[in-house]
Amino acid sequence: MLKKTHTFFLVLVLLLIAALTGCNGSDKASNESGSQKTIKFMHLWPAGSSKQQSLIVSDIIKQFEAENKDVKIELEVLENEQYKNKIKVLSSSNELPDVGFTWAAGYMTPFVEGNLYADLDDVLNEGLKDSFVSGTTEAYALDGKTYGLPLELNIAPIYYNKEIFEKYNLEVPKTYSEFQTIVKTLSDKGIAPIALGNKDRWTGSLWYMYMADRIGGSDVLNKAIDRTGSFEDPALVSAADEIQKLVNENAFNKGFNGLSNDEGKSEFLNGKAAMYLMGTWELPNFTTNEELPKEFRDNVGFFKFPTVEGGKGDIDSWVGGPGVGLFVSENSKVKAESKEFVKFFVEKWGEQAVEKAGVIPATKVDTAKIELPQLYIDVLNELSKASNLTLFADVQMSASVAETHLNLIQSLFGNEVKPNDFAKKHEEALKAEERK
Repeated sequence: MLKKTHTFFLVLVLLLIAALTGCNGSDKASNESGSQKTIKFMHLWPAGSSKQQSLIVSDIIKQFEAENKDVKIELEVLENEQYKNKIKVLSSSNELPDVGFTWAAGYMTPFVEGNLYADLDDVLNEGLKDSFVSGTTEAYALDGKTYGLPLELNIAPIYYNKEIFEKYNLEVPKTYSEFQTIVKTLSDKGIAPIALGNKDRWTGSLWYMYMADRIGGSDVLNKAIDRTGSFEDPALVSAADEIQKLVNENAFNKGFNGLSNDEGKSEFLNGKAAMYLMGTWELPNFTTNEELPKEFRDNVGFFKFPTVEGGKGDIDSWVGGPGVGLFVSENSKVKAESKEFVKFFVEKWGEQAVEKAGVIPATKVDTAKIELPQLYIDVLNELSKASNLTLFADVQMSASVAETHLNLIQSLFGNEVKPNDFAKKHEEALKAEERK
């Protein structure tokens, strides 16, 4: 009996030791797990529809986790519209992911005003600011603070058909009077000088914005929109007048106001029009898209919108805008780690985006280190010396004012509104919005 009792107590002691050891091991594992912080990250580049972007994101996450063993990135990927809808739902309950994608200006404003996005100026000031192309981070600023870091960038050059230019002994224009001579020469020869599909309206807005910039300088349109200036500024009226002069000089393909952008673009793609003003998202079409004849692709060049004699504009000032950018949630419990991840992401994205996905990043690219079609390299080199980037006008405006602007653009190109009235109606719409 004594032996059995001894044996029983021995077994009990061993069980207790095992249990305690198990508890300690469990506590240790729990502590190790607890020391690893999780960043919830949402983006909108699914592998199915955005394969290259998705691969780059996965690679950046792996690199970050390898260098930051105490941080885990928890990923959620949705396509564009699903993403926007979910972000709206999450924002209404103050449950945004720690890091996510956003857009600039009007889209971003409600989130900033709702105190949902964190100020990222501290991230920029850690040596990141100078790596961005001028004008890109400014599009993500509100009241002097930056709330998003852009990943993509599009500018709008004037593409031209080198073969047509050579045939008629035309040279790339640097001044607007030289440009007008090209328009007249081509029109007289029965060639459409410019391809345009203005049924979409924003396409015509690009032409108006450049004209405003070159006549009045880079801030005249911005000031009219942000209400520190007026849309009835003489430069903005003159810009409208010059647009109608182009129309009356048969600068655009026939029926342009009733054609979609794709229909207008086809005039350039099939060699019937000599020039086409559009964003750099078209670069793959003019370089690597094998559905278009190589002979055509080899004949596409670009030039900067010419300067207007007597105007205040700079030839290195571009119309365009950043695409998606990264935000950090103001309510994030891992805000410091999220800001580190955002900084890391921007830097790595800039190194890989062009070469692997054909996407121009918002950060400057060292073209000497990458292999790209020459057209990409030439655009990137121009971007590096950009003096200004003016965000697309309709993106800067509220939804209702943007609709007024786009309708007036179509009326302007259709000779249905006089330049003074064009400016006046813009001013009225902006004032009405200001009073709301």
